[in-house]
Amino acid sequence: MATTTTPVDGDHGFELKRRPKWLWIAVSLLVVVALVIAARFIFFGKAQSPNEIPGATLIVATNEGNAAEQALIEYIAREVAPRHGITVAFRGLADSNTINRAVSDGEVAGTIYQHKLWLGQVLEANPDFREEAATPVFRWGFGIWSDKYTDPAQLPDGATVSLYSDPANEAQGLWLLERAGLITLDPAKDKWTATQKDIVANPKNLKFTLLDFAAQSRSLPDLDAAVGYTEYYLAAKVPLQYQIFAPPAPDEFAGQLTIGSRWADTDNIKKLVETFKDPAVQQFLATDPSVKDILLPL
Repeated sequence: MATTTTPVDGDHGFELKRRPKWLWIAVSLLVVVALVIAARFIFFGKAQSPNEIPGATLIVATNEGNAAEQALIEYIAREVAPRHGITVAFRGLADSNTINRAVSDGEVAGTIYQHKLWLGQVLEANPDFREEAATPVFRWGFGIWSDKYTDPAQLPDGATVSLYSDPANEAQGLWLLERAGLITLDPAKDKWTATQKDIVANPKNLKFTLLDFAAQSRSLPDLDAAVGYTEYYLAAKVPLQYQIFAPPAPDEFAGQLTIGSRWADTDNIKKLVETFKDPAVQQFLATDPSVKDILLPL
């Protein structure tokens, strides 16, 4: 360290040492950083989720651009939630992980975009998420589609059929093909976790191709048939008449109100669950044109 000697009252045998400027700057920066960290802890470290604040607006999220689910949430916010003493609002978020993390962290109160099997996949892939299915709300329109045939029995030997590329919806597609009499699944296997390896009979020698949601509906002209959600086909301007088989979805594939587990016992979330169980929700699903053929009552 550089030093300078400065006489004081002549010379009394001691010297003053001046610290270099860079050291004072470094110390000042450290103090600023410490203050910022302390401020964040004081003001944000104990921040409450809206889920636990009386009177807070409870956000229910779903995928951006999902008009039917948005219409349902906005109807509930407008007509049903006030009767249960809460305020609800809609938010569109970009993708599955973003939505589920927001639910788990308490940034939003819940979501309705997934069934139990999809939620199980999410939790398996993200063990830090803490979520649970609170109540079924609706069934998605889901069926076999074809622009070449009008009945599943008409599919030819070796027909190419598309399933969704995620495991949960692949299982739902296989289950639907079995219900249509096209394949047989291993009876010892849980239907809602089935894969192509569990097919024990395939009399038409169907060939399967896996596609994501939007790609499947766009690819229908190149396929003999596809198994998918009504909303994606209608969004792609595929006529509903091309849906050739669509029985009600099993309970395992009902759309669930999913909530953050750590807030399940708060008054806000208990009231939110009551709100989504209100009979008016099922009446809306049965009658409103904004969700017709896309979201079906239980």
